Amino acid sequence: MAGLALIVAISGCQSISYYHQAVAGECEILTHQKPIRVLMDDTNTPAALRAKFAHVLKIREFAARELKLPADDNYLKYADLHRRFVVWNVDVAPALSLEPKTWWFPIVGRASYRGYFSEAGALRYANHWEKKGWDVNVGGVQTYSTLGWFRDPLLNTFIDESDGDLAEIIFHELAHQRLFVSGDTDFNEAFATMVSLEGVRRWFASVNRTNEFERYRIALERDDQFVKLVMATRAKLEAAYDSPALTDSAKLQRKQEIIAALRLDYETLKARWGGSNEYDGWFTKPINNAKLNTIAAYYDFVPAFEALLRSNGGNMERFYTAAAALGKMPLDRRHEKLREMIPR
Repeated sequence: MAGLALIVAISGCQSISYYHQAVAGECEILTHQKPIRVLMDDTNTPAALRAKFAHVLKIREFAARELKLPADDNYLKYADLHRRFVVWNVDVAPALSLEPKTWWFPIVGRASYRGYFSEAGALRYANHWEKKGWDVNVGGVQTYSTLGWFRDPLLNTFIDESDGDLAEIIFHELAHQRLFVSGDTDFNEAFATMVSLEGVRRWFASVNRTNEFERYRIALERDDQFVKLVMATRAKLEAAYDSPALTDSAKLQRKQEIIAALRLDYETLKARWGGSNEYDGWFTKPINNAKLNTIAAYYDFVPAFEALLRSNGGNMERFYTAAAALGKMPLDRRHEKLREMIPR
């Protein structure tokens, strides 16, 4: 999902090395990108890649026309970075709290992660916090947005995704350009996630690909079940961390028990899915507060935005206006309002 890596990285000039890696990372993208229409006319471009480019052009048109998203000149160029991820995000949280560490950056405001264009750089920074005893998660990100500061290109890191997933990625990143609230990761990611999910639903309906949408719908149901599993685990952890009856050592023990139960619950969920292993990768690495926070940021307020869209009759322009009004509220009041909107 969205990294917003460039703005976060360049703006956060806490060190020369951090500034340098951010500039170098964006320069790499800029120097590698080529117009997709040129590549489509090039007989050396693989047929499968040309087909992806044609698909993206249709997605962009749909995004602008039906979702009222600012396609502009975004995703009209392609860059092959010759690596799996464009950035690696570092998330940090205390060992006995789900309150994420945040960093302040000009323009973006506070963000609950710090992005690096190299995995080695991300791991070095993560190690700094691990030595302090904090929970840390380093996760590769396939996409990112510069929030309109540059025209975002297609990248090899996500171009091979399925048609539905590719549409979801583009809708998500363009949604960040339609509305971005400085200093509120949870709001921004849930807003963009909801817009992208609604966009994909409308996209499949418009092209009458009902069989593909059914497969996508089943995948969404599994996503929802996974998220609910994680959110239930977070609730258990919060109760343990807030318990005055437990010592810190007892809280740490309870934390490990709750995470072990999450792994067992996932195996049960997989059995209900017929053995589908799509989330196995998430479970292969250690699970801690920082890792659990990466799920909450994207999904915690999605039901509230879904309710907001329904209350505006499915009209995207009215929805954006209402969401922008929420974005102007003080952060605490904004989150309180969003929680009130979540159906019970």
